Amino acid sequence: MINVYLMPGMAANPSIFKNIKLPEETFNQHLLEWFVPSKGMSLEEYAIEMCTKITHTDVVLIGVSFGGILVQEMAKHIRTKKVILISSVKTKYELPKRMRLAKFTKAYKLLPTGLVTNMEVLGKYAFGETVTKRLELYEEYLSVKDKYYLDWSLDQMINWEQTEYNPNLVHIHGDNDPVFPIKYIKDCIPVSKGTHVMIINRFKWFNEHLPQIILE
Repeated sequence: MINVYLMPGMAANPSIFKNIKLPEETFNQHLLEWFVPSKGMSLEEYAIEMCTKITHTDVVLIGVSFGGILVQEMAKHIRTKKVILISSVKTKYELPKRMRLAKFTKAYKLLPTGLVTNMEVLGKYAFGETVTKRLELYEEYLSVKDKYYLDWSLDQMINWEQTEYNPNLVHIHGDNDPVFPIKYIKDCIPVSKGTHVMIINRFKWFNEHLPQIILE
């Protein structure tokens, strides 16, 4: 059996994977959840703590968005069979210009993360689109509303310093992703008309292709 651990994106809960069905005769699926970091915790320390929730060896790690950054950090501390990123980035150079600029201007510290009860604000930063039409949908998926966690996540993502990535990494990316535009992304499997939330609304593509991608 191949053990597959799935890490959701920033502020999202594991229900984003509820429609992802890998063949049960080959794969065991395990869902990981965000926890609120302790004060001053580094991304590496967070990744090491998250690794304690991995109870198998030679696992497949799949991370969405900021979760993709996290699983790359986790893979530096445990043995993995494969690491797969979805709607994410492999290095700081794949971050869009506005995020790279924000690192120097510290403008991200002004983002209204305190308004986490405002689902429209939270949805814009987590999913890259306004959510007025899909409020109930995003209230289901976006459940990590702790202000310290959100501030910490934005800070860690914008200040991520990785410059090189494992060549065995698999990166799946939508060609219509407004959070991490594909024009900045190198070496990926493109998904036609895929947005930042394609793990939710293009789950059939993943159910069709993920098994083979994992086994390759």
